[in-house]
Amino acid sequence: MRKLVYYVAVTLDGRIAGPGGEYDFFPAGDERQAAAYSAWTNGMYPETVPTAMRAAVGLADVPNRSFDTVLMGLGSYRPALDAGITSPYAHLRQYVVSSTLRADVDPAVTVVPDDPLGLVRELKGESGGLDIWLCGGGKLAGALLPEIDELVIKSYPVLAGTGVPLVDGVFDPTPFEVAERTAFPQGVTLTHLTRR
Repeated sequence: MRKLVYYVAVTLDGRIAGPGGEYDFFPAGDERQAAAYSAWTNGMYPETVPTAMRAAVGLADVPNRSFDTVLMGLGSYRPALDAGITSPYAHLRQYVVSSTLRADVDPAVTVVPDDPLGLVRELKGESGGLDIWLCGGGKLAGALLPEIDELVIKSYPVLAGTGVPLVDGVFDPTPFEVAERTAFPQGVTLTHLTRR
C-alpha cells in the first residue's frame, strides 16, 4: 500500500516557514557543506527538486525514487505561483488543497477544494506506484495527521520565534519512532520516523 510521507524542513521551534511564508532563513552552512548536503538529499529524494531546477543540479533524467505524487497546501504552492510557475513538480502528479485557488490554474495540477482526507485515502488505495509526498503546509498536515505514515524531518539549527507550525490541527498525540537519523556538518539533522 502507498504511504503518505511528510518530507519537510523545520526549525528547532517547529516552524516550517516564517509568518509570511518565508523559508530563506534556514541556514545552509558554507558552500562545501551546502553542496554535500544538497547532493545527499537530492540523491535520496530527487523528485523533491522542482522541475525547473532539476537540470541545473544534474537530475534532469533521474527517475523518481520515493514519490510519484505531491500534495501541498496553497501556502506551499504559492512561491512557485508567484514566480509564474504553475506546475512546479511536472515530473509528479500534483495536488493543491485550496478552497480559493481556481481549478484551471494548470492542466497538470489538480486543485482539491475540500476533503483532503478523502483524497489521500483514495490515493493510498491505488495499486502500485510510489509513495505520496506531503510537501506542506502545517494546516494541511494537521488535517491529514490520521493518514501520515512517515515523517522525514530536516531539522535546521535555527529558531524562528513564530511562523507556520509543522502541524497545525487539533490535539491528537500520535506516536512515531525513529527509523534512521543522519547528521550533517552544518548542524542539519535528517530524521526518518515511522508511525507506531
